[in-house]
Amino acid sequence: MTRKFLILSLFLLNAGPAGTQIPKPGATINRVQADYQGKRVKARQLSVQSEIPMSVEEVWTKVQTPALLEFVAKGMIRFNPMDEGFPEKWEAGKTYSTRMRIWGILPFGGIHYLKIEKIDESKYQIATHEWDNRAKIWKHEITLKDLGDGRTHYEDTIVIYGSGLTGLITRFARRFYIHRQKRWQIVAEEGID
Repeated sequence: MTRKFLILSLFLLNAGPAGTQIPKPGATINRVQADYQGKRVKARQLSVQSEIPMSVEEVWTKVQTPALLEFVAKGMIRFNPMDEGFPEKWEAGKTYSTRMRIWGILPFGGIHYLKIEKIDESKYQIATHEWDNRAKIWKHEITLKDLGDGRTHYEDTIVIYGSGLTGLITRFARRFYIHRQKRWQIVAEEGID
């Protein structure tokens, strides 16, 4: 293992909650089986959910944009899109590639590929299939539910497999998705486009 990766590992194992006062979203991790290169592998399923004080239509419009992803990831992951970069709006069936830097400094996973598998307007769902050198499987689904009164139930469900690093990657992902959902609260409170 590289020195940077060991430092990151120690940070993730000992890190406390982020320094914001926004309520912590609920998170669960379960052991699951996943298919990887024709084999069944031991993976993890992470689910992070919260309530966003915005209408489901507003959340749905924003969640379909890479600009929103970059805003909610800010502070934990910086994306450096490759080729033509990210579009203004995600497109189903397209695959995008990016390099990621944790905290804007540490490179992680080499080139990260993000394929938009599904954008379902009727169910308010977006599903991606992602992968890189470390995270062999990163299947992410965003599901929104209208709670009425300008409130939306927001859920990220991610299936993760990274060989011997699955547990560590999942702990990082838990922290990352909690961070993202806290940043959604800022989007709602400040009316960020």
